[in-house]
Amino acid sequence: MKASTTLASAAALGLVAGIGIALPSGPAIAATTPHISEIGYTLETDFIEIAADPGTDLSGWTIGSVTRGGSVQAAENATVVPDGTTVGDSGAVAIEVPITNSVKSGSAADGDYGSSAFAIDETGTLISFDQIGGVPDGKGVTGKAGKYTPNPVVDQEAAPTGAVASGGQSIQLVGDTWTAAAPTPNALPGDDGGSTPDPEDVTPIADIQGTGEESPLQGQTVKTRGVVTAAYPTGGLGGYYIQTAGTGGAEDATPGASDGVFVYSPDTVKDISIGDYLEVTGTVSERYGQTQMSVAESRATVLDEPAEAVKPVEDEFPTDAAAREALEGMLLQPTGDLTVADNYSTNTFGEVVLATGKGVLRQPTDVARPGSDEAKAIEKENLAREVVLDDGATVDYLKDDTDVPLPYLSTDAPVRVGAAATFTSPVVLGFDFKKWRFQPTTRLTGDNAEAVQPATFSDTRQATPAEVGGQVSIAAFNVLNYFTTTGDQVPGCTFYSDREGNPITVRGGCDARGAANAESLKRQETKIVTAINELDASVVSLMEIENSAKFGKDRDSALKTLVTRLNEAAGSQKWAFVPSPAKVPADEDVIRTAQIYQTAEVVPQGESVILDDEDAFSNAREPLAQAYAPKDAAGAAETEKTFVTVSNHFKSKGSGQGPGNEDTGDGQGFSNADRIKQAKSLVAFAGEQQKAAGSNYVYLLGDFNSYTQEDPMQVLYEAGYRDLGSEKTDKSTYVFKGRTGSLDHVLALDASGGQSAGQQKAGQQKAQAELPTTAYDAVTGADIWSINSVEPLAFEYSRFNYNVSDLYSPDQFRASDHDPVLVGLFDEENDGGGDDADGGAGADGGAGATADGGAGATADAGASADGGNGSSADGGAGADGGSGASADAGSGAAADGGDGASADADGADQKASAGSDGARDNADATSASEAGGSGNLPRTGSELALPVSIAAGLLLVGAASVAIARRRRQEGAKH
Repeated sequence: MKASTTLASAAALGLVAGIGIALPSGPAIAATTPHISEIGYTLETDFIEIAADPGTDLSGWTIGSVTRGGSVQAAENATVVPDGTTVGDSGAVAIEVPITNSVKSGSAADGDYGSSAFAIDETGTLISFDQIGGVPDGKGVTGKAGKYTPNPVVDQEAAPTGAVASGGQSIQLVGDTWTAAAPTPNALPGDDGGSTPDPEDVTPIADIQGTGEESPLQGQTVKTRGVVTAAYPTGGLGGYYIQTAGTGGAEDATPGASDGVFVYSPDTVKDISIGDYLEVTGTVSERYGQTQMSVAESRATVLDEPAEAVKPVEDEFPTDAAAREALEGMLLQPTGDLTVADNYSTNTFGEVVLATGKGVLRQPTDVARPGSDEAKAIEKENLAREVVLDDGATVDYLKDDTDVPLPYLSTDAPVRVGAAATFTSPVVLGFDFKKWRFQPTTRLTGDNAEAVQPATFSDTRQATPAEVGGQVSIAAFNVLNYFTTTGDQVPGCTFYSDREGNPITVRGGCDARGAANAESLKRQETKIVTAINELDASVVSLMEIENSAKFGKDRDSALKTLVTRLNEAAGSQKWAFVPSPAKVPADEDVIRTAQIYQTAEVVPQGESVILDDEDAFSNAREPLAQAYAPKDAAGAAETEKTFVTVSNHFKSKGSGQGPGNEDTGDGQGFSNADRIKQAKSLVAFAGEQQKAAGSNYVYLLGDFNSYTQEDPMQVLYEAGYRDLGSEKTDKSTYVFKGRTGSLDHVLALDASGGQSAGQQKAGQQKAQAELPTTAYDAVTGADIWSINSVEPLAFEYSRFNYNVSDLYSPDQFRASDHDPVLVGLFDEENDGGGDDADGGAGADGGAGATADGGAGATADAGASADGGNGSSADGGAGADGGSGASADAGSGAAADGGDGASADADGADQKASAGSDGARDNADATSASEAGGSGNLPRTGSELALPVSIAAGLLLVGAASVAIARRRRQEGAKH
């Protein structure tokens, strides 16, 4: 956009006409010192006005705007004033320049947030540098060097104006005070801020609101009356809501139009009370999509006459935009189902994202193929369901209000994604920053929660994972940058600090990540250790653990420390780690994958192997493979059950370069092509490890940074792998920007390569006949343990002492940002093919046998009546949910999604039904049928019926004895 040469002449009339403002007339008012006198940033055409003596030559001046962070964002955000530009008789000239509308009012600006306008004269002297919003005389935005930032602005601090404009207004310097009013470009603001005489007639609020998205009376000064339903004298909102007397409840006297409106009036909000009947006069505008009136100090009057009370509208909150618009500014008592969809910003801005109905907001590519019509429909529905439960304030509890206890959150009542929200008192419906918002009737904090908090939340915490059955179990666990080399040990590290300035986590400047010092590491470690010991898997695949070789130490140093802490907490030598192989890649990341295991339950078979494929994994963590054999009741390795685990951590979605790695907008983020390449390399590597181990039981575990239906996962599915989290649970592992989906997966190979070499060498043909045919068939259950992604970020060790609320607990909750996936393997009841004389877990043969049975004699062998797979006799699969289903499955338990959100990225702006349960059940049944119970015994035949029955009985007795012995051993280990 090009600046006019002088906006006090004919060119100025073009600007004025463009924004529909009449040019004020009157005598010129000279400005003795040039300065910025007006900033218009909510208009169709933005401008910065310079006040100076008439005739002042502004040729060669630089006028522009910086945004949050203090730099000019683009070339168009600064302009050089053309030669011949002079100040006209009005004493002011407005220069067109786009202004980035990233504005925070009040102390939320805190020196680094908010657009600012600057003027530099032709000699390079900074004349004015004024910040929109902020607190007058407080800390302003500091100019930062950048490609488009003029040098005179760098390292200079803007002066906060304390004023913000509503839609159609500007902020203007009247005397020594900045205020918001109707724009007056090219004319000095008057002492009345451009006010007009009071109208004589009262305009109903419904007429102010109108029936569309915006008020039909924008820019006009109106008089109206209403009852105060909510007031915010503190916290930054600076105003109150009024509603037409007697409206609300079940009757709607103004269909399609709202009877409530927000009054922005910092000057009067402290003088009114909820329930007052007011007459107010002010300018109508739209601020961030909400209709409001701006009312000056002398234009609000408390009326003595009686007014009928306002009644809340009690109903389910609509998803239709027009229906919501008709309720804007009104008192509501939401009913029906509402579910917590996101709590990421709760510890920052006091916001809780809700979803109408049951279930969270699903990540579209976790449910449907990227770019498909189905995926687009899911996101459209997500947007329609969203509504924010706010706190009646605009403050940042991690910056400006650190000594005010956080709203909504407490260790006794966590607000978890997937929890049901129940409203216990009315709220007012507002709109701000592109979101509909339920506002409490006054500012909510942790101190007044008992009286003010309008909603309660169900507690969906699960202290331990659901039973998954099996002789052994495997799990994937992201340990959130577990570094025993703390930041204070590495030169150059910078830190995120708590409210007292104590370093908590590494911010950058060095290779270290995670904890800043020993105290912070202990808090992090305690949560991780508690979680892994409660997870109690036989083998745990770890992601985001320190690669200690990067700090000149043994590669396994941090891993060894973690195992030591686990054993100390367990009270025995329960855990061991898989040592690094002799050959490791030459160029590795500072984080790596690793594996730990329980020595009483499995025995490693051979050395671990790392996939050294620089072409595929140059920007990711190389996969690590290790084979294991379960131990029997006597502690001997059952090598015929040798299984291979491969730990993974693919490239993240947050960045990427090269062909196919751009973010195309289909939901897969950056680096999709690289993740596809990594998936293909993994398939080949896993095949090599399968062959080397002589086993059909291959499992891929870890953080694939790919949602369930995305392209890299398709590569794995096409290679014969099946995702156990999506098939056998209704949960997910991650939450990102209010969307729930799984980036973490455990995949089982559902293909057989025939009799394995290991079984042949052992001469165990009979045992092989009793074993599951594939890795998928060996699965007895699965669970996603929702202890991390659904928990508030405020509970994480990285947020210790950021706010006066003490929310840290030495427990498993929010030990990381990803949820662990747990899978059971090999049916304990039969050590193989799944026979059970009484029909096992399912009424129709469930675990793989009928009453007339033998080992796996029926066509549905391996599938329980309700879709489970290999349920144990003690109900480990869950009496109501099939194999591995958690006790609360389907009741709104969180499913989680997203990628690339750093633990320190506060304020960034989650699970519906599985959607394909029927297809999954069919697939499970088909797989079980094809497995056929692994039986070489005939399905029928009188000549073998008696021997088979006797054999089955003996096997049952033997299996029961082994199971009892193993169960006692395991229980002993736990205690």
